[in-house]
Amino acid sequence: MELNQTEQEPQQLLWSSNSQPESMVTVTLGRVMNTLLTARPKKLHDSISRLSPDDKTASLGSLDESLWFLYKYVRDAAEREEILDEVLVPMIEHSLKSKESKHGGQAMIILNWLFKDELLFQVLATNLANIIVRKDDRYITLGWCTLVRALLEYDTITDQHLVTGISEKYDALLKILCSCIPHLSYIVNKGSTTQDGFELPSRLSLSAADCFLSLTEALTKRPRVSSDRQKSSNFKASVTSAPCEKKEKLAHKTSEISNMEMEFLLWDHLQELISLVQRLLAWSRKSRPLHAKGLEKVLKWLKEIKGHYGGIQAEAGSKILRTGAILLSSCWKHYCMLLHLEDHKSFKHCRELLDQYLSGIQYITDNHSKEQMASKDGGVETRKFFLNCMCLLLGRFDGKKFESIVSEYRTQMSYVLLPQLQCHDEDVIEGVVCIFKRLLFKPNHSPGSSLTDTRQMDSVLPLLLNLLDEQDGTARAVVKLIAEYCSISVDVHCLEEVLIRLTSGNTIQRKNSLDVISELVCIFSRSINANSHLAWQDIANKLLDRLTDEDDVIREQTSNLLPLIDPSLVLPGVVRLVYSSDGKVQSSACEACIGVLKYHNKFEVICVLLDCLSNLNQIQELPETDGCLEEGAKLDTDRIFKLIPQWAKSVQDWNSLVGSLIDKMFAEPSNVIIVRFLNCISEYLMEAIDVVLHRVLSQMRGQKEIDQSFIKLGSGTYKSDESERNYRFLFERLCPLLVIRLLPLRIFNDLNLSIMYGQLLNELTTNEYGDINTNGHECVAAFLLNRAFSTFEFQDVRKLAAELCGRIHPQVLLPIACSQLEHAAGLKDILKMKVCLFSVCASIKIRGKDSISNPAMIRIRNTLEAVLLWPSLVDDEVHKAQLGCVECLALMICAELQSPELRKDFTSVNKIAGKSVDPGNAVSRNCVLEHVVLHIVHDENKGISESNLGCGISALHGPMLLSFRLCMVNVLISACQKISYFGKKPFAQNSVPVLIHSAERVIDPDIGAACIQFLFSAVYHLKSAVLPYSSDLLKLALKFLGKESEKEKIAGVKLMTALMATEDVIPESILSEGLLEARSLFSSISLTDPSLDLRQLCNKLMSCLT
Repeated sequence: MELNQTEQEPQQLLWSSNSQPESMVTVTLGRVMNTLLTARPKKLHDSISRLSPDDKTASLGSLDESLWFLYKYVRDAAEREEILDEVLVPMIEHSLKSKESKHGGQAMIILNWLFKDELLFQVLATNLANIIVRKDDRYITLGWCTLVRALLEYDTITDQHLVTGISEKYDALLKILCSCIPHLSYIVNKGSTTQDGFELPSRLSLSAADCFLSLTEALTKRPRVSSDRQKSSNFKASVTSAPCEKKEKLAHKTSEISNMEMEFLLWDHLQELISLVQRLLAWSRKSRPLHAKGLEKVLKWLKEIKGHYGGIQAEAGSKILRTGAILLSSCWKHYCMLLHLEDHKSFKHCRELLDQYLSGIQYITDNHSKEQMASKDGGVETRKFFLNCMCLLLGRFDGKKFESIVSEYRTQMSYVLLPQLQCHDEDVIEGVVCIFKRLLFKPNHSPGSSLTDTRQMDSVLPLLLNLLDEQDGTARAVVKLIAEYCSISVDVHCLEEVLIRLTSGNTIQRKNSLDVISELVCIFSRSINANSHLAWQDIANKLLDRLTDEDDVIREQTSNLLPLIDPSLVLPGVVRLVYSSDGKVQSSACEACIGVLKYHNKFEVICVLLDCLSNLNQIQELPETDGCLEEGAKLDTDRIFKLIPQWAKSVQDWNSLVGSLIDKMFAEPSNVIIVRFLNCISEYLMEAIDVVLHRVLSQMRGQKEIDQSFIKLGSGTYKSDESERNYRFLFERLCPLLVIRLLPLRIFNDLNLSIMYGQLLNELTTNEYGDINTNGHECVAAFLLNRAFSTFEFQDVRKLAAELCGRIHPQVLLPIACSQLEHAAGLKDILKMKVCLFSVCASIKIRGKDSISNPAMIRIRNTLEAVLLWPSLVDDEVHKAQLGCVECLALMICAELQSPELRKDFTSVNKIAGKSVDPGNAVSRNCVLEHVVLHIVHDENKGISESNLGCGISALHGPMLLSFRLCMVNVLISACQKISYFGKKPFAQNSVPVLIHSAERVIDPDIGAACIQFLFSAVYHLKSAVLPYSSDLLKLALKFLGKESEKEKIAGVKLMTALMATEDVIPESILSEGLLEARSLFSSISLTDPSLDLRQLCNKLMSCLT
């Protein structure tokens, strides 16, 4: 086809663009876009109109040439499948610049013209949808949202002839733009800023939200069908040239999208709708509370339909799934128009919308009886929908706009909404109440006032208070209104009336009044800047009274409500009621106490609780309640402490809490309540162990050393004020040790823990008294050793420190304890010796084989034996130290019998009994039991050398002392009493046969009697473990009954008594034979023995045998 002359000139310009360099095309395109976008809209539209084939005489001006160039450029780019950013970006930027201009809309005119070409529409629409993802530019994204919203809302343009191209391609454009919904959702979700605890939208997120709403709202409209769709575009006919048939085939015709397709397009983006409403709700909370309430209900409804229909696995179009899609589309169509953030036209239609909503509610009311209205079948969902819309609509307006609407509709709204309070659905009641609150409470914007004008509410308050005497939907609504009123009114009369009803004899009044207080507390718990005009102490006291209420529901509601109030107001009373004699009251108080601690989880709250327990007189002075205290229960703090583990499970961060508690303990060192509280949470101290150890070390490091003057507490040499200071000093030194005692043993296992052990493994220094020097060794273990082994220290501190030293790793403790023990024994420092023995015994009890297998333990044992050789008198200090040595050796035996590895070196009994064996060999083998047994049976007059003792302590040279051998027997007796079940059998195997044999041949009656005394203990404590030796034990008892010595006879009587009393030791066949001989011996002794005590004892035994 040949073009006429008029058409050839512009056509030549278009074809020449192919041969121009790319940079020249870009520059030319830039000038073209600038020319088109800066032209007057009317002039631009007229120029486009002139491109019709009917107007062949029109002169070609710059606009015409620019339009021809743009058309050819876009078509060429479409054929080459190039992106059109250089065309779209100028349009996007211009849309943003001319958003508020009266002379804008050029981009819409150009796109409308280009959309009339099917191929160009597909390319432009696809590029427009993709550019928002490709261009990470906030300015371009903002302009994109503006342009796309204008395209989607084209029907708001007065002259629809300007947008016929957009109208024809609208449904296809909508389907293409739906791909942008996830990206818009992302922009909306990340575009918030926080101010005063509230979220505020950025300019971009606000624009993206509005674009999102316009896009999804368009999906709810019926697809547009053009009644006179032309078979071809006039413009296309005017520029017909050789078409590219291949590209034309790829360009598909815009097809009509069915209603069902639109509904499912919206359904597919249900989660994005939920996310959008969540953000709109967050942005509205501060400035538009009623609108926010409507958003809350819309969000709840969206989640409900997602839960109800979203889990259905069915093909699109199935009946159930389509029902959900239709429901979503139908309701979202109405919600959308009420959610726009920038909508300057909304006020013009608000009266029309409000009339629709009120008429809808009234229609439901008129077509349902009162019984149906109260039931779930009374059109509840429809009423909820209209109420949500009213909240959204009315919540958009402030000031004069709102007053203008309310003044016109107040009577009608009251008439329609009041009957809805009879509904049993909470959402319906809550929606009505929120609207009434907005109607009754006017924001007071006068200077210096932060409260609300409540004059309208004041006039109806008496009527509302009377409604608290009923139990229906109206009462539930009144509860919310009265609570709101009390929260903002400076007049406390209303609150006083509520509190009076809270103590009335009418259960319904009490329940409704409690509901008012619950709402009031919830209002203040949500408020950041809560007012302080309410008498919270009075409220707290009245609620505490309700813990003793006869109604279970009221008690439970009260216990759940008390944690929301200031703990300092409620905890003292709650603690008092924990000790009530009424079991129900006590249970409710316990729940409330745990609830308060869990809800706040702050150190300050724990302090209030500790202060309550520390000062029981303060609790006693609180007003009396019906639940009287249980007799003597008030002084028993265990009932409260038993609740602490339940609270402790809810604590997330122990570091700050534990640190503050320890600081409080150090500040109040004599407060035992804090120690007991820490003991209740001891298992959680590991979660803040660094804090604990640093606090303890810091406290011990700051304590000054003491001298002899401090040790005279209670001696009467101090004045009262000096004594008080010294007692405080005592508790200050005890406190860190009490904290350490609460820690688990595994804390002491890590030798590389510097705060625990420092350099103690490498070096240790002492002062002139031989005390541990903490200078240069500022670690917990060094201070423990210092407190335990210091020459001058409080006795209570020394004892506790010695006990705690037993937890120290044996590689650190035992070498130091050994050195200290040897030094103290050399100086005969009995006090320090007892401390050393105490710490070593504690270590053996705690560490077992790890302690007794330490190389230092042999030296310790030798020192103990040397001390046992010292002469002593009963009850003197040396004797007390020797008793400590006996206990220590007994614990060593128990520990080695607990460990199979340490028992493997025991020498067979057969090799010991009746033979002369050197006790030193047992020392070298580190077998304590064998060593002790050898000392007992070593009846030869051999001296004990210092080398055998293994230390440089001077011992008595000469025969083995009788007292020493008796001490060894006492060691076995003590071990017999302490031995565990698993150690009884090996203990009996390695001691009983030897002592039986020794007792039979021993010459010294004291040793013989001592051996029998051990065997008596063995029968009593070891029980079945001595069964293999029962026959020998019986013979030995009978033998000693015939001895001349009184001690030996008494020992024999005791052993026989033990055998007779223990059924599982002596078989009946053996015992029956021995009893005949025993009766004869008892009879002889009872008649002839000079000892009255012995004769009486035998007479009693004879009476038992008859």
